[in-house]
Amino acid sequence: MTPPKTETRSGWSRRNFLTTTMVSGMSLTLLERSRADAAPARADPRGPYKIELRVNGQRHQLALDVRTTLLDALREHMGLTGSKKGCDHGQCGACTVLIDGKRALSCLTFASMAEGREVTTIESLAAADGTLHPMQQAFIDHDAFQCGYCTPGQIMSAVACVNEGHAQNAAQIREYMSGNLCRCAAYPNIVDAIEQAKTQMKGA
Repeated sequence: MTPPKTETRSGWSRRNFLTTTMVSGMSLTLLERSRADAAPARADPRGPYKIELRVNGQRHQLALDVRTTLLDALREHMGLTGSKKGCDHGQCGACTVLIDGKRALSCLTFASMAEGREVTTIESLAAADGTLHPMQQAFIDHDAFQCGYCTPGQIMSAVACVNEGHAQNAAQIREYMSGNLCRCAAYPNIVDAIEQAKTQMKGA
C-alpha cells in the first residue's frame, strides 16, 4: 500500500520543496561562477606602475611600487646618490632637492608626486666642463662642511634660499636654513659661504 504524500497547505510536497531549493542553489552557484569568470582580474595595488620623471633635464621611465619615495627613486632606480638618506623622517634636510625650483624633502615626497614636474638634484649644479656652481665653490672656500654627509642637502637648500630672496643678511640665512642640520656644527661657515655665493649668483 502506497503511503499518502505529505503536502503543505499550498499543495507543495516536501519532495518538491527540496528539489526546488537544490535547483535554485545550483543556479546561483553557476551564476556567481560565470560572473567571476567574466570579471577582469584586479591589478595588485602594490604592484609596480609606470612613471616618467624629469630629473636634471632628463626623462626617466621607471616601474615603481606606488609607495616609493622620490629619494629612493633617485638613489636606487636612477643611481643619483648625491641626495642622502639621513633621518628618513623629514627632520634633517640631507635629502633636500628642488622641485620646480622649490625646496622639497625627497624622503617625504612620493615619486608619483613629482611626475610632470622638474626635479633638480646636486648632480646637476656643476657645469658640463666641471666648473662648480658658485654655491659649491663657496662651500669649499669657507670650509663649510666636515664629514660632508649633509652637504648636498645644505647646498641645494642654500641655492633655493638665495633664489627665494631669503639671504639678505646672516640672521635671515640662519632662519631659512634652519631645516638643514649639520651634526659637525659648521653653521658659521655655511652662513659665510652663502653670503659669498649670493653675490656671484646674482651676477650670473
